[in-house]
Amino acid sequence: MQIFPNEFLDVIIQFKGVFSKHIYSHVQFLLAGAILCQGKRTISSVLRILGLSKVKNFGKYHRVLSRANWSSLRCSKILLHQLLK
Repeated sequence: MQIFPNEFLDVIIQFKGVFSKHIYSHVQFLLAGAILCQGKRTISSVLRILGLSKVKNFGKYHRVLSRANWSSLRCSKILLHQLLK
């Protein structure tokens, strides 16, 4: 079941190689929530805007930024290429 529009997926699919398959699913939600969130974009705010503030294992979303193995430099290069297109 696809929950994101194709336009959103077309943009973020390029980041799929940066994250493991398991982490990438969490990254999709965090990115969508960051786009929708107003004000300070903390993980808690993002989860709240997505209606996930009551989930029991919300810590997995915090671990995406703190413990998951991914390269912010690689992400920034992909983003720069997208912006230049």
